[in-house]
Amino acid sequence: MKYKHIVFDIDGTLIDTEYAVLYSLQETIKELSGKEMPCSELRFALGITGIDALKKLEIKDISYAIGLWDKNMCKYADTIKVFDGIPELLKKLLRLDCEMGIVTSKTREEFTHDFCQFDISHYFKTIICADDTQEHKPNAAPLLKYMQLSEIQYEKILYIGDSEYDSKCAENAGVDFALAVWGSHNKHIRADYFLERPADLLSVMTAIN
Repeated sequence: MKYKHIVFDIDGTLIDTEYAVLYSLQETIKELSGKEMPCSELRFALGITGIDALKKLEIKDISYAIGLWDKNMCKYADTIKVFDGIPELLKKLLRLDCEMGIVTSKTREEFTHDFCQFDISHYFKTIICADDTQEHKPNAAPLLKYMQLSEIQYEKILYIGDSEYDSKCAENAGVDFALAVWGSHNKHIRADYFLERPADLLSVMTAIN
């Protein structure tokens, strides 16, 4: 099998958090500055750390803003769900003896709060969060950290994500990349494979092995 490790991003790939992230950020900015930004102007925040997003917005008190954003995010918790087809995909990958991992821009605390509530976290062995590296996506550091901890070579990994940041992270690490079109809705991002739905990954793996 060409790929021994299948590594996933979380937001926009395994779980649908787009509505919660954008509207909670919009609410946070309004509370901090009184400015109401349309969600279309905040989409850059999808796929990077909260701190990096707030820095791009030139928010001064990052620590306070992160706390406020987390609080607002909780209001939208009921809008977050696992994408259709993901549980079935993970079960099938396990049967194929693939090792599964995660490389995310979430902090460890956000990972625990936002992701572990869903009954799929047990599928993943190695999990790299924003706390684990000094540099974040699109830098290669998160995937390089994954390789180090997993003791796996880059050519044996397929990274699946939904954003330009994910694509660049994989490219910079020399890792093949599959675009989760179901969460991205953008086919203009560079990728080795384009997956319209989670089950398409199985077709890709069958075709190349």
